Amino acid sequence: DLVIKRLDEYFGRPFDHRTNPATVLDVLIATKLSQNTTDKSSFIAYTNLKKKFKTWDRAASADIDQIKDSIKVCGLANTKARNIKLMLQQMKKNYGTLDLIFMNEYEDEKIYAEFLQYEGIGVKTISCVLIFALGRDAFPVDTHVHRVLNRLGIAKTNTPVKTFEMMKEIIPEGKKYELHSNLIKFGRNICRSNSPICSVCFLYDVCRFKEKKILRKRTSSLKKTENNFIILENI
Repeated sequence: DLVIKRLDEYFGRPFDHRTNPATVLDVLIATKLSQNTTDKSSFIAYTNLKKKFKTWDRAASADIDQIKDSIKVCGLANTKARNIKLMLQQMKKNYGTLDLIFMNEYEDEKIYAEFLQYEGIGVKTISCVLIFALGRDAFPVDTHVHRVLNRLGIAKTNTPVKTFEMMKEIIPEGKKYELHSNLIKFGRNICRSNSPICSVCFLYDVCRFKEKKILRKRTSSLKKTENNFIILENI
């Protein structure tokens, strides 16, 4: 609760995404595009796709080079284009439609089981679907979230999936999304992978990171909104 409170005080609480949720496929494709690139670049690629094809049905039947050309700004365009087209075709075959609104009726565990059958979709991506498309209380764990929780000493795990399993029973009900969002911002701006800015950290006193005392002595400037754009909050 203390960590959640301090993160909220610094970054603010995220907007209520349930008022205008994205579709299941919007979230799946935006998440795929965001892999191994910045959210700003992947958002441009996502916007290009939506503008080019209008519907995901058109993308499913499009030439793969057209998809590739639309998303080349975000890197790994060959792989991402192939994976997106294959996923759309498989879902169309499995469900007879790409309107996946029927998944609103599924329990969370059924949704995890359903989507894990598709290549390249893991628990983090499915958790994002639960939050941003279905309005559920889920906790996606990416590299930033995994790193920060382990440095703080809240988690003691060696993979994001293990952190996900550990944390889902610990976080207070209704707080998972705001903690997820603010941990990403905290991990990008302050508790960075290679050069954490411990000198300005507002969680220093509760942190268990072994190197924090050495890093605390370094001085560094910080822009509060330096890197806070999250693609799934903007689709």
